[in-house]
Parts: sequence; structure tokens; C-alpha cells
Amino acid sequence: MLEAFRLGGWGMFPTLVFGLLAVAASLRYAVRPDTRFVPLLVSSSLLTLAAGSLGFVTGLIASSNYIASAPDHRVWLIGLGESLNNVALALILVGAGLVATTIGALRAVNAPRSA
Repeated sequence: MLEAFRLGGWGMFPTLVFGLLAVAASLRYAVRPDTRFVPLLVSSSLLTLAAGSLGFVTGLIASSNYIASAPDHRVWLIGLGESLNNVALALILVGAGLVATTIGALRAVNAPRSA
């Protein structure tokens, strides 16, 4: 996992920070479901996906800069693989957050209603 983080480059850091925020908000929602946390859940998850996508795109841009000077033009495949680490981290973190959010939603639906 550390190797994947290193290969992903600088884009892994904002993806990790925003992803941990999304997971923390999701865990908070799972423990005590409250509708006021829903906008935070949605926005932090979208921000995580956006950061992962930005890391992916900037990684491809960096790889594209070296294609012309590389002796083997398949270097873009290596860059593509390294850049996909950003997307993978984003999907892992958002997926973990969605599991916690689903638990919170189930708890909210099954909670006794007060009159």
C-alpha cells in the first residue's frame, strides 16, 4: 500500500485528506444519524473523488511530457498505471465512507419516532 501511495505522487495527499474527512463524517453519521450531516457527507465524498481525478489527470499530463523523449513509447502505460493509484485511493475511501453512511441510514430508518 505504501508503494502505491508513493507511485501515485503528490495527488495522493489531498485525496487522502479529503477521504479521511469523508470517512470521519460517515462514521459520525453512522454513530448518530442526523440529516444536517448529509451535505457534509455528499460534499466530502465528491471532493475526494475530484481530488483523485485531479491526481489521475495531472499524472497523465506528467507522463505525456516524457513520451516524445522516451526510447520506448509504451512509457505512457507506466504513467497510466501510476496515475490510477489516485483514483483507487479515492474509491477505497469513498467506499468505506458509503458503508458507514449506509449503516447510519439504516439506523435512522429503524429509529423509534418520537411524537
